[in-house]
Amino acid sequence: MAKYTDKNSYTIIFAIIMVLVVGSLLAGVAQGLKSKITLNERFEKMQNILYAMGVNENEGDGDVNFIATSKVEEAFAANIKKQLVIQGDDVTEDPEAYLIDIKKEETKAKDPNYQRRLPLFIGEKDGQTLYIIPMRGKGLWDAIWGFVAVDKSLVVQGVFFDHAGETPGLGAEIKQRYFMDDFTGENIMDGDAFKGITVAKGNNDPINENKTDNKVDAIAGATITGDGVTAMIKKDVRMYLPYLKSLIQ
Repeated sequence: MAKYTDKNSYTIIFAIIMVLVVGSLLAGVAQGLKSKITLNERFEKMQNILYAMGVNENEGDGDVNFIATSKVEEAFAANIKKQLVIQGDDVTEDPEAYLIDIKKEETKAKDPNYQRRLPLFIGEKDGQTLYIIPMRGKGLWDAIWGFVAVDKSLVVQGVFFDHAGETPGLGAEIKQRYFMDDFTGENIMDGDAFKGITVAKGNNDPINENKTDNKVDAIAGATITGDGVTAMIKKDVRMYLPYLKSLIQ
């Protein structure tokens, strides 16, 4: 007689029990870490916003170094003077505007009866007032996102980009210093017309000396990701234009 453990039913029952046990353990661990994960996500958003406005721990021309998590709350409070929520013609202050999920807001805005909430951060660095705008778009494989900081003349003073799954060495380079630094000094306007900034292939300006052409040099082999950055800036920054223009009137 075959042993009970040799039967297929035993294998199936054992597998079900293991799935339930392991699943319960993982669920318990996830629940226990939830508060820490949420806190880390908040710190990361603060770091990204501060990075865009030039508050970071970069040294030289190399790596991207954020304000340390142990110092980021203090730095955020010191450098971000106001957090606004723009909703149609209404502009209100909200000390937790940075927690607004712009992906969810974009989805809700598909309902024509919903007025999208747009978070805007007003910072100050070296005596200069900066306006930091969050953005989200689509790269080659998945989502891309970031922040762009402009001054009262609507000249870019810094950016930060990140991605969910772009190709290493190609589209993933949007989060590297050499690419992000090119945006500093670029205009998003051409006279009174909004132009955004185009990531341009064959820009003929590899060291980005021309700051009035609304263009930065593309990353070789990452055309679609670059197009996604272009579209993201034009789509999301445009929504803030009525408020931004009121600053220079």
